[in-house]
Amino acid sequence: MAIDPICGMKVDEASALSTERGGKTVYFCSESCRKKFLSSATLAKREAIICRDCESSASAKRLAPKAYAPAQKTIYTCPMHPEVEQDKPGICPKCGMALEPKAWSAGANEENVELTDMTRRLWIGAALTLPVFLLAMAHLIPGLGSHAWVAGSVSRWLQFALTTPVVWWAGWPFFQRGWRSLLTGNLNMFTLIAMGVSAAYLFSAVAMLMPDLFPASMRHQGKLDIYFEAAAVIVVLVLLGQVLELRARSRTGSAIKALLNLAPPTARQVLPGGDNEVPLERVQVGDWLRVVPGDKVPVDGEVVEGHSSVEESMVTGEPMPVEKSVGDKVTGGTVNGSGSFIMRAERIGNDTLLGQIVNMVAEAQRSRAPIQGLADKVAGIFVPLVLAVALMTFGLWMWLGPEPRLAHAIINAVAVLIIACPCALGLATPMSIMVGVGRGAQVGVLVKNAEALERLEKVTTLVVDKTGTLTEGKPKLIDVLPVDGFDAKALLHIAASLEQNSEHPLAAAIVQGAKEQGVELEEVKNFRSVTAGGVLGRVGGRMALIGKPEFLRDEKISGLEALEASAVKLQEEGKTVMYVAIDGKPAGILSVADPIKASTAEAIAELHALGLKIVMLTGDNRHTAAAVAKELGLDAVEAEIEPAGKVAYIKKLAATGAHVAMAGDGINDAPALSAAEVGIAMGTGTDVAMQSAGITLVKGDLRGITKAIKLSRATLWNIRQNLMFAFLYNALGIPLAAGALYPAFGLLLSPIIAGAAMSLSSVSVIGNALRLRNVKL
Repeated sequence: MAIDPICGMKVDEASALSTERGGKTVYFCSESCRKKFLSSATLAKREAIICRDCESSASAKRLAPKAYAPAQKTIYTCPMHPEVEQDKPGICPKCGMALEPKAWSAGANEENVELTDMTRRLWIGAALTLPVFLLAMAHLIPGLGSHAWVAGSVSRWLQFALTTPVVWWAGWPFFQRGWRSLLTGNLNMFTLIAMGVSAAYLFSAVAMLMPDLFPASMRHQGKLDIYFEAAAVIVVLVLLGQVLELRARSRTGSAIKALLNLAPPTARQVLPGGDNEVPLERVQVGDWLRVVPGDKVPVDGEVVEGHSSVEESMVTGEPMPVEKSVGDKVTGGTVNGSGSFIMRAERIGNDTLLGQIVNMVAEAQRSRAPIQGLADKVAGIFVPLVLAVALMTFGLWMWLGPEPRLAHAIINAVAVLIIACPCALGLATPMSIMVGVGRGAQVGVLVKNAEALERLEKVTTLVVDKTGTLTEGKPKLIDVLPVDGFDAKALLHIAASLEQNSEHPLAAAIVQGAKEQGVELEEVKNFRSVTAGGVLGRVGGRMALIGKPEFLRDEKISGLEALEASAVKLQEEGKTVMYVAIDGKPAGILSVADPIKASTAEAIAELHALGLKIVMLTGDNRHTAAAVAKELGLDAVEAEIEPAGKVAYIKKLAATGAHVAMAGDGINDAPALSAAEVGIAMGTGTDVAMQSAGITLVKGDLRGITKAIKLSRATLWNIRQNLMFAFLYNALGIPLAAGALYPAFGLLLSPIIAGAAMSLSSVSVIGNALRLRNVKL
C-alpha cells in the first residue's frame, strides 16, 4: 500500500495512478490528485518555500538532508528537593528518594527503572520472609508450640539463613542511602531504617554466632531471643511502601503525560519527490507538512494550501470545529477533520503552545510553596531528634525495664527508629502541588509557580482590565452618524480611508466595518498620527480628521458641542465614540463597541459567590466604563486610567489590607500584573502579559479564574490535611514505639507494626494528594 501525497489516502500500488518524480514513483487515488501534484502552480509554490528556507536555491542544496540537532539530555531532580539535579537517574543525596525527570518529553522512555528494581526486590524478599515469619511465630500456633523443633536450632539457623539475603540484598538500597546520608550529613528516613534493621539483625546474628558474649540473665529457656523476623519483615514492608509510593508518584505526572500524548509521534514532510514520514522531533521551522483527515496537527504553523475544519478544544475548550484555510494559524496537538491541508511549521518543540504548556506545568510542579517552609524546618531537626529519642528509649529500658533488659531496650529503640517518617512531612506539600498543578492544566489553568497558587487562596479583591478580559478585545463598528449636510456612506468612506493607515485597534474596526458595507477606500496623502489623540490627512482632496474631541479642538475645529451631547447616550451604552471633521467643520461621529464576552456575566456571578470583590480598571472613557460595570454588576470601576495609574491603584488597595489579584491580557497590563499579589494572564493575550503573571488561562475565559481559585483552595486544604496527618502520625507514633503504654497497660509496639505504619504513612500522604485529580472545578 502507498499514500496519496495530495489527499493522504491509502492506495493499492498495483491499480493506482502513478508518476515519476525525483527518481521515485508516486501513487494517486485519482486523476485529479495526480494533476494537482503535477500542476505548475503547486510545484512552484512548493519549490518557492523550499528555496526560501534554504541558504541556496540550487537543487542539490535544497534537497540535501537536514542535519538534526542531537536530543538534549534528560535532567533528573528530586520531588522534595528540586535544587538537586543530575543528568542520570539516581537517588537524592538529601532525602534518599529516587530522582525523577525534570521535564517530560514525548519520546522519553516511560519505564521506571527504580520501580522495576524495587518490585523485584519486594517479591523475592517477601518469598524469603514468609517462612521466616512463620517459623518465628510457630510457637503461637495452637498445637505447634509444644514441639521441640519450633524453638530448636534448625528453626533458628533457617531463619538466619533466609533473613540474610532479605536484609543484605533486598534491603541493600536502604543501607546505601543510609550510609550516604551519614557521609553527607543529610540524615533522613533511610538513616533510621538502616540503623533499625541493622540493629535487629546484628543483635540476632551475634546471638547465633557468639552466644557466650551475653550474660545468662538474657537467656530464655537457655537460649537467647532472636529478631530475624523483625528485620526481614521491616525490610519487606519498607519495600512495599517504596513500591506503592513510586507507583503513586508516577501517577502525579499523568497530567503532563496526557498533554504530551496530544502531540502525534510523527509528521508528514512534503518534498518535491513526495511525502516523507519523519519523527516529530525532526521537524524544523519552515518545513512543509501535510495533515490528512483525522490526523493531529504536529506543530504550530500556518496553512499554505488546502482547507479543513480543526477541532481545537485543547486550546479553546469548545468542541465545535474551526474552519481553516490558506493563511490561518493552526496549533500542534489539535485534531484535523475531514479535509486535508499543507502547513508551514513556524514553532516546533518547546516553542509550540503545547510545549510551553508542558514546560510551565513541569516547572510549577517542581516549585516550592511558602507553606512548605514549616515542614522544611521540622524536617531539618527531625532525624537528629528521633535518634536522640531512640537513645533515650534504649537507656530508660536498660535502667528501668524488666528482664531481659537489653532485648527490650534494643527492640523498643528499633521500633522508634523504624516508625519515624520524615518523608510524610517532606512529601505533604510537593505531592499536593504536583497533582494540583496537573489538574489545573487539564482545565486550562496554567500555574507558573506554587507560590502563586498559595497566594490565590487568600485573594479578596480581583482587579480586571476591560478590553480583552471582560470584552472580546475585537472592536466592531456600530454607528455612523453624520451631521446635516453629510452622507453616512461618504462619511464612512473618508473616515475608513484615513484610518487604514493607522495601527490602532479602533481604526481596524472602522476599516473592517467599511469593507463589510462595500465601501471602497482610497489613497491618503499627508497622513499624520497623534498619539492618544487621533489621525489626520487628505482624502480625495479633502482634509479630514478623526479622533477625540480634544484632538479636534487642538486642530482648530470648533462647534463640537452638539456632537458631544449625542455621544453621551452612545457612551452610556458602552460604546466608544470618535469624532470626524472634514474641511475644518464637524462632520459626524462613529461609534465602536467591544462586545462583552458571552461567559463574562456568568463568571462575575461565580466570583461574587466565592466572596470576591470585582474592580474594573480601564483606559476607556468614564461613560463607557460605567455602562459595562453596570451591566455586569461590578463592585467598583476606575476609568481613563493609565498603566502607571493601575499599579498605583493596586498598591492603594493592598494598603487597605486587601489581597489583590489582577487579570489582564495586554502589554499595558504587565506592570499591574506584576504589582498584584497574583497576576492572571488571559491566554489569548500577549506573551509579555503571560510572562508577568503567576497564572495563565489558556482559553482566555474569565470563568477560568473561578476554576483557579477553587483549585487553589482545594490544593491548600489538601496540603494542610497532609501536614496535619504527618505531624500527628509522628507525634503519636514515636511515643508509642518508645513504650509509653507499657507502664499503664503493659503494651509494646512491635518493630514489625512500626515498619508497616511507617510505610503506609508516606503512601497515605500521596494517596490523599491524588484525590485532587478528581476535584470539581
